[in-house]
Formats: sequence, structure tokens, C-alpha cells
Amino acid sequence: MEIRDKRKKVICDLVNDELYVPMKEKELAMFLQVSKEDREEFKQILNELLAEGKLMLTLKGKYMKSNGKVLTGTFIGNAKGFGFVEIEGREEDLYIPEDKTGGAFHKDTVEVVLLPPSGGKRQEAQVIKVLSRGMTQVVGTYQKSKNFGFVIPDNTKLSQDIFVPKERSKGAVDGHKVVVELTDYGNENKSPEGKVVEILGHINDPGVDILSIVKNFEIPMEFPEKVMKQVERVAKEVSDADRAGRRDLRDMVMVTIDGEDAKDLDDAVSLCYDGENFHLGVHIADVTNYVQENSALDREALKRGTSVYLVDRVIPMLPHALSNGVCSLNEGVDRLALSCLMTIDGKGEVINYEICESVINVNNRMSYTIVNQILTEDDVYVNYPEYKKYEYLDEMFRHMETLSEILINKRRRRGAIDFDFPEAKILLDKEGTPLAIKPYERNVATMLIESFMLAANETVAQHFYWQELPFVYRVHDTPDAERIAKLATFINNFGYYMKSISREGVKVSDGEIHPKEIQKLLAKIAGTPEEAMISRLALRSMKQAKYSTESTGHFGLACKYYSHFTSPIRRYPDLQIHRIIKEQLRGRLNNDRIDHYQNILPEVCKQSSVTERRADEAERETEKLKKAEYMEAHLGEVFEGVVSGITQWGIYVELPNTVEGLIHVAKIPGDYYYYNESTYEMVGETTGKAYKLGMKVKVMATATDTFTKTIDFALVQEDE
Repeated sequence: MEIRDKRKKVICDLVNDELYVPMKEKELAMFLQVSKEDREEFKQILNELLAEGKLMLTLKGKYMKSNGKVLTGTFIGNAKGFGFVEIEGREEDLYIPEDKTGGAFHKDTVEVVLLPPSGGKRQEAQVIKVLSRGMTQVVGTYQKSKNFGFVIPDNTKLSQDIFVPKERSKGAVDGHKVVVELTDYGNENKSPEGKVVEILGHINDPGVDILSIVKNFEIPMEFPEKVMKQVERVAKEVSDADRAGRRDLRDMVMVTIDGEDAKDLDDAVSLCYDGENFHLGVHIADVTNYVQENSALDREALKRGTSVYLVDRVIPMLPHALSNGVCSLNEGVDRLALSCLMTIDGKGEVINYEICESVINVNNRMSYTIVNQILTEDDVYVNYPEYKKYEYLDEMFRHMETLSEILINKRRRRGAIDFDFPEAKILLDKEGTPLAIKPYERNVATMLIESFMLAANETVAQHFYWQELPFVYRVHDTPDAERIAKLATFINNFGYYMKSISREGVKVSDGEIHPKEIQKLLAKIAGTPEEAMISRLALRSMKQAKYSTESTGHFGLACKYYSHFTSPIRRYPDLQIHRIIKEQLRGRLNNDRIDHYQNILPEVCKQSSVTERRADEAERETEKLKKAEYMEAHLGEVFEGVVSGITQWGIYVELPNTVEGLIHVAKIPGDYYYYNESTYEMVGETTGKAYKLGMKVKVMATATDTFTKTIDFALVQEDE
């Protein structure tokens, strides 16, 4: 062992010498006079030194002095050639200069070493090895030449076009949107190469724009034949055998409350009040009765992870025959459910509950609009005679409104954070052209359902936490202290502060920040000019919620136990925990089954978190595209908006309809402007005039780009 350590030291001393010239393994062995008998051990020593971070390997296979331990992460490309590497557990990504990408492609898993400090704000690194490719296909627009073609990628993170030999073009013509399979990832001297495997249609064909985004995110659309055959065998109606052993709740008055165009109804609610306590029932479709574990249907559902709601279509997690059929809690038909029956006191505390398998029959399919009108408008049954049939539900809806307010106040007291930013509803014509963009409005009915679903999700999570059984939790970690300190420093400029952070932005104690402090801050700024600005910065300081086998709490909701129980038609984690709940209720959760779930749940959590983020990104991309298309028809028009973001390259302005555009820094009139990072302001060098987050401004739409999905604004002076 002593001899081996000496050899390691000799190698380290050599490569650390200023006169050392990087060598390949064979050259290094010859230089150190390593005998043939010792070559295998010499190779092992080199690998050990690489793993320990004492050596690094160049892209040409030469050993040299290391700049630090080898790290593994995901490469995120950029159209300009450079990139970033995301490393799990590391807050800030590593910057990869263009000449240090090592042939890495967007989404590749790579090994990197840190580069010496260069004076930049971000730590730089060099890719030393591509471990696995993250992309096998690229979606883009085909451009034809005489003997070959190129595909211009839709994904702006890809810096090079894809070369396609003529014989591999599948007959694509100029302007076709295509899917190209990568056959060669190229290098610094050669473009990536591929073959066309699918033609989606022409760039101007209706629906092709959204389809391209779907394909770009690799979201599966069509269900495999094996899955559809399995769906055909599923019973169309609930049978006597299905009802056996279940709690019969068909005489209980209950309703579904959803959007007008919803078709997959997976939750129903019931409520009665005894003068002291509320008896709330949240009844969720028993999808697991039709989707057996590890069946083709189940594997496909896990692969998809979630239904994806795009501006012009829904891509379901389960086939429509299930999601809109026997699993949907449609009005007037028997359906199988899992019911969470809660007794809630006047303070909003769940004082008793039961979780059971049930059979239900929904009395009425209600919409948010109708329930809101019933609860908020006078003489609603006179003004809307067609609502007369719902009058018998009036008392139940009134009690629901009361309970909802109690639950909201309870969450508020414990510190739950409510970021009430408007979401967009984009109305399209048959050709997919956007006609109008309106913000979704939350009303009494939407908040009512939200409150009841949160109560059921918490109750189920807490029950299984104390059972100490394998489970899937929805967790939201405490924000990083550094981000909160930055937020605290900024709000001090407006005279606000948070209890655990000093006025100088330093933590007063080692304890974690409580969500109540964020909530109190939001309450203080409500109705002030800086409300939108500070709310956005507070939101950006939060971490992303995810799925986990450990119940580490939900910061945003200020609760210790939380799960997703209420949407098994469209979310796989809900479907997964329904299986565990049913096995526990039936007394079948023995040691073998517990071991089984402990083995599979970590991957279920990981996959579900990944597919959720993919769906969110695809939804955002389709919205950005349609907003850019919408603004094409409004170029030259003047709008009033608020400053929603400030960066060194310009000011982002959001309009009341949620459309956001950029005013480039070079186009801000009247002065030379620079970005003051510490105050989040764009400041005029001579005049000192500052543009701040939340400030109201008038803008004119000047340009749009549907390829990059961006909108350009110009400031309109008040006297114009």
C-alpha cells in the first residue's frame, strides 16, 4: 500500500509541475518508466486520482492538473454556443464557455471540472466527458438545398442546425415542420447530423405550431395499441360486483363543481351542517379499479405522469374512454370512489375523519360560474330561471361558502402564502388563431373547491404519515437563506422588513424563516404601488414544489403533511397513493407489499416531478406562442402595463391580460440606462430617472417573433 501511495504522489507531483506538458496514458507510463507488468495497476491509480479530483482528463485524453473534483450534472445549451450545467443540490448553475463545452448537447449528462476564477459573477467549468445523451430527436423547420437539407431547431437552446442528407429527408420540403433523429452529434468543426423520421405538416398549417411544441418536449400523444386494447376490456358501467364491500353513499346529496368545458370530473363534494360542526365529504374517482398496477395502462400513465393542458388541446394521462367515461364522476350515474369524510369544527379543525371505498351518484354537475352567481347575486333564481332546478342545493352552497371562509382564515392564521397572480385564458378560433386573451378570475366557487381539496389532501397525508407506511407526499422546501436575505435587503428600501432578517439583510437567528413572515409581508404591501413588484420577488425566492417519499412539509401552505389525493385521473402520484390507501383499508399492506412500495416510490416521485415540470414548460411555451401571435394583430397600439421584470438587457412590461413584452435597454429614451442589481432598478446615468418593478407605464407594441415567442414594446411618453 505504501508503494501505491508513493506512485500516486509521483504522478501528482509531475502533473502539478509548471513545466509538465499534458500526456496521454501511454506517454505518461513511458515517461515514468512503468513496466508492462505494472501497467494495469498504473491505470487503476490514474482512475483513482481522477475520481479524487487530483487529476483531470482533457477531451483529447490527456492527463493534467485538476481544477477540482469532478462533478456530474445536466448540460443546458444556449443558442450562442455557451451553456450551463445544473448540478443537483447546487443552488447556482455552472457557466460553460463556448470553447469548453466538449461537444455536449442540450440535456446531456456530463462530467465537469471547475475552472480557476475569471472575475465573472458565475463559477466557470469545463466539460470533460459526455456520460449520456439527453436528446435523441430534434423538432424544427426543414430547409431544402439541392443535394441536402438542414433542420433549424425550434429549441432555442440548440446552437447549430441539423444537417440532413437528401436520401434521409423523407421527402420533406421547405417550410415543413419535422422530427429529426440525431445520428451524429457533431463537434466544433462539424454540424450535428440526422434523418427525418416524421413530417408534422407545413409551418402555416393550423395546429402544427402547437404540435411542434408537444413533440419538442417529447410528450406522448397517441396511446399504444396494447393500452387501447386494455381500455376496451374495461367495464363501461359500474357492476354489482364493483359495488360489493363499498360504503353506499348514493343517497348523499353531492355535486361536482368545475369549469364549463371540463370533461374529466374526478372530485365531488358534499356538505351538511348540524348547527355545530360541518360534515364535509370529498369524493374522488377510484381510478385504480380500472388501472391495475404494472399493467400496460399503468406503465403508460407513469410515463406521462400528468395530463397536459395546452391552449388548444388536452393531452390526457389516461385514454378518454376512462378519463371522460367510467372514471369521470358524471351526473346521475353510479361511480366508484374513495371518500374522505371529515367533521370540521367552527375553527376549521378536522376533529374526526374517515377514509373509505365508496359508491356514489352525483346529483348535479355544477360550474364555477353558476355556483358563484348563486352565492353572490341577488334574485338569482328570478334572473336565471334555468337555475331554479338548483334551488334545493342553495342551503348546502351557503354552508360551503361559510366553511370555505373558515378554512381560508385558518390557513391564513398559520401563515399559508397566497400568490394571487392572474393566469391567462386564450380564446382561439377553429384555425388556432388567438381571438382574445383574458385573465382567469378566481371567485367564491373556485376558492371553495380549492379549500375542500386542500383539507382532504392534508387529512390523507397526515393519516398515512402517522401510520408510518410508504407514501407519496407533496413537499415544498424552505427557501434558501441567501435568497430571502436578498429579498429582505430590497424591501428595506420601501420601509418593510421581516422578523428573522435584520434591516441590513442579515439573519437575526439560525432558525429558518417561517412562511408567516412572507404572508405578513404580502399583507403589508396589499394595495400599495409596490405590491406587484415585491410579490413577484417573494415568489422568485421560493423553491419549486415536488414529490417525495419523505414528509418534509409544505412551506407555501405552512403545513407539516401534504399529499396529492384529489386528481387521480390527471396526476400519477394521486393514482399511486390510492393503491396504497385501498390496500391499507383492505388489510393487505403486509411486509412484502410495504417493501414493494419502498422500492418503487422513489422512482415514482422522481418521474412525477420531472413530467410535471415538462408539462408546465410546454404549457408556458404554447401560451407565449399564442400571445406573440395575438400581439401581431395589435402592433402600433398603445397599452398601459406594469414593469414586471428588470434585467441588464431591458425592462419587461406586463399588460392586464397577462401578455408580457420587452423594452430593450438601448431603446429606453432620454438617457443612457444601466441596471442597478442591488435595487432591481433601471437607472438613467445622467437624469437619475429610475424604472422600478411594479411601476405603471404606457407602451406600444412594436414587433413580435413567433419563432422565439417574444414581443417587443417601446415606451410611450406621457405627452405623446
